[in-house]
Amino acid sequence: MAYQAGGQWSAPRPVPDTLESQEAQAYLQDYAALLESVPYPSVVLDHRWDVVLANSAFGALFHTVSQHPTAMPGDNFLRFVLFHPDAATVLGEHESSWCLPMLAHFAAAVERHGQDRELLSIRRDIAQDPIMEAAYRQGLPHWIRTVGATAVQHDGAVRPLFHPDPRWGRIDCRIVGETPETLRDMGYSRMTLVLREARRTSDSPRRARRARRTTANHLSVVPSSDR
Repeated sequence: MAYQAGGQWSAPRPVPDTLESQEAQAYLQDYAALLESVPYPSVVLDHRWDVVLANSAFGALFHTVSQHPTAMPGDNFLRFVLFHPDAATVLGEHESSWCLPMLAHFAAAVERHGQDRELLSIRRDIAQDPIMEAAYRQGLPHWIRTVGATAVQHDGAVRPLFHPDPRWGRIDCRIVGETPETLRDMGYSRMTLVLREARRTSDSPRRARRARRTTANHLSVVPSSDR
């Protein structure tokens, strides 16, 4: 079920009115039990990246992040990636591996759901940060042309993490998208972060220090469109 600040787990978010409510809610309750049996961080999101369901492993991955009024990982994962000052302490290579792909997916969602109030609210928050706005409007299209469309995709991507559990530490995860038809019909998608063995190199024997981002102006790696 959706992870909340303070370690509490709420009931699944209400399903769309177009579905038969009781049956759909019962399905989500059972799916929450299935999700909880998965040892890796796993989350069900709607098209706004609001968290519908998440398991305990997802909560454990993010349990050290500080409180934030709008960008907690158990509320809206996109807002967490873009706006939470602690995001870089969990999401390795935060700018290139997480922010830019998420911005690209957000741009596609805005094209599909241009009148969605929550997406418009996120868009306004992006616009209030001059560097992020420049990245979104100018740098992002150039980055996509440079790295290719496949680098934007979540499913199958391998991305770095800093897990607060010292048994994991600095690791990679493979993002696996696995959405059954019933969830898809509800407008939801599932994302699982399959934790992999910690990377070891001879010249980097210790885990890299986890950087704390203190401002939203962090997208320094995005080249301008005229470069």
